[in-house]
Amino acid sequence: MSNHTLLIIGYVWPEPNSSAAGTRMMQLITLFRQQDWHIVFASPAKQGAHKVDLTTLGVQEHSIELNHSSFDHFIQQLKPACVIFDRFMMEEQFGWRIAKHLPNAIRILNTEDLHSLRAVRQNCVKQYLKQNPTSFDLNDLTLTNPKTVFYQMASTDLAKREVAAIFRCDLTLMVSEFEMALLQTEFQVPRQQLCYLPLLYPNNPLIQNSFPSFETRQHFISIGNFRHAPNWDAVLWLKQTIWPTIRQQLPKAQLHIYGAYPPPKATQLHNEKQGFHVLGWAENALEVMQNARVCLAPLRFGAGMKGKLADAMRCGTPSVTTEIGAESMQGTSQTWGGKISNTPHDFAMQAVELYRSPSCWQKAQQTGFEIIQSRYMLPHNSQVRFLSQLKKIMRCPEQHRQSSFIGLMLNHHHHKSTQYMAQWIEAKNNNSIRP
Repeated sequence: MSNHTLLIIGYVWPEPNSSAAGTRMMQLITLFRQQDWHIVFASPAKQGAHKVDLTTLGVQEHSIELNHSSFDHFIQQLKPACVIFDRFMMEEQFGWRIAKHLPNAIRILNTEDLHSLRAVRQNCVKQYLKQNPTSFDLNDLTLTNPKTVFYQMASTDLAKREVAAIFRCDLTLMVSEFEMALLQTEFQVPRQQLCYLPLLYPNNPLIQNSFPSFETRQHFISIGNFRHAPNWDAVLWLKQTIWPTIRQQLPKAQLHIYGAYPPPKATQLHNEKQGFHVLGWAENALEVMQNARVCLAPLRFGAGMKGKLADAMRCGTPSVTTEIGAESMQGTSQTWGGKISNTPHDFAMQAVELYRSPSCWQKAQQTGFEIIQSRYMLPHNSQVRFLSQLKKIMRCPEQHRQSSFIGLMLNHHHHKSTQYMAQWIEAKNNNSIRP
């Protein structure tokens, strides 16, 4: 087995200009390339319009099939020392095959965010809006309380599936300290099976001086992949409640909404008379961000680290978001590069203040720079810790696995049932095409 071959099994092909998940994946690829790993990226997904050409980076691309033994032959020839599953669904689908044919390969789960946490929060917001269709206060839902969300998550199939995948893997990468703590304190995941590795960015101390000033910037911006449910909900909340309040105070202001893959229901919201511009995919997200005066991210549900808000701080663009949006990004200082609000009217008023006040705006911008500089700039200790954890596991994988009986038990039972189901699906598919 090669000591420097990494197989990444992607839920989708990387699109760093479309989503934070795409940015995250490219950062992982860069980190492993810097360590001289040979990387193969494989995915069962169709290639999107904005996919990165990984071959230009020296990364091999390979299309794979779900529930098909061709994957077994592929990995037996490749013999990777390490496999990264991009999101738990890929571990569910391919984990048993890796364990069966390459038992010594280190299995890493890249979560992006906790899907089950995001789903529970989404359902809570949905139920709240049914009972309170004309008003909304995120404070009523206590969605940032670990015990509250744990009890709601624990009853869902999605959480059971996701946390089981975490236990089955040798190491799970997390971008959120809140989610790290939630897994350890409430779900009892051992610390040695988790690694905090947030989105990280190149350090350029001179860039702060090159951004457009308060006076030369104009308009509000909101950005996010429309296929991501929290982003679409945020656009609707802006359209229906928040933006009309802002326009009452700033009649000439415009809101420019960017995001990959806007559906017709999104583009139909475009209304120039209201200053509500749905502009779709931005070829250079950082460019449009740094030319805007204020970023709006009214996220009522979600999880993980928000790449759009990190980009706003990197670009010197103050933002207004919710507690959900800022979760785990403030650090111990509990400051923010802008404003945090959980109610629509206050959200709008905070946005207006940032837009009108040069002193308020400049203070927020500086705070954003400080957060990025202290928490998300390279070089970063989290990368060192991750590489150290990985090397330790690779030296004694069996010893690492024996320390978690729950992981051993879940691997045994899940992989057997998944294997039989996958083999049944493959046999059924083969029979269906016979004459």
